[in-house]
Amino acid sequence: MVIPDRYARQFLEDGPNLAWLVSVNVLAMLVGVLFYVETLPEVPTYLWPLYADSPAALFLVTLSLVTLLPNLGNRVSDAPRNRALAYLHTFAFAWLVKYGLWTAVSLNLGFSSYFGPPWSEDALWSYWFIVLTHLGFVVEAYLLPHYGATTRGALAAALAALLANDALDYLLGYHPPLRYEPGVVLPIATVALSVLAVGAAARAFDRLPRTEGQNRLETE
Repeated sequence: MVIPDRYARQFLEDGPNLAWLVSVNVLAMLVGVLFYVETLPEVPTYLWPLYADSPAALFLVTLSLVTLLPNLGNRVSDAPRNRALAYLHTFAFAWLVKYGLWTAVSLNLGFSSYFGPPWSEDALWSYWFIVLTHLGFVVEAYLLPHYGATTRGALAAALAALLANDALDYLLGYHPPLRYEPGVVLPIATVALSVLAVGAAARAFDRLPRTEGQNRLETE
């Protein structure tokens, strides 16, 4: 997936549009947290960032977008790049892609629990709204390569973190609340999505040259 440069620049170079995008992500993050509120007391506090998957993805992309504020007035391609930012943008991209797709996969694996017999009165919200908004995560992720870069270390760290999250979800039982038991298929699909998300990041981002990362870190 590629977002044309002219559309990306409309959101990433214009102050009001960038502020709107950041605000939408913050609002969506707060709405997402509400989904987890009832079950958070059952999870150790230090695991909340890994347990609340979608809010974590939105938090990461919000941080990523905020790094563009000092660059307003310049082309988005001129945004600072360094090794720390490469990790942030890579994690944000991978989390958005994985959990945008994971939500669609998980709800469709349990389709009858969300949109089938017995027909639920809240199907418009519990299926269509959630699936479509989370697929929007994937679209938003592809804004990040317009200003970010990645490194092999960032990609490896993102994959390790996502796989650790998968272990937390299905080995320790701290997966997001579902209306059905995950069984075997969903954990396998989840691990596959972790690999897919990092693979997509590797293809979408430019690689940060070693000298560029060192030079910019020295000057910032």
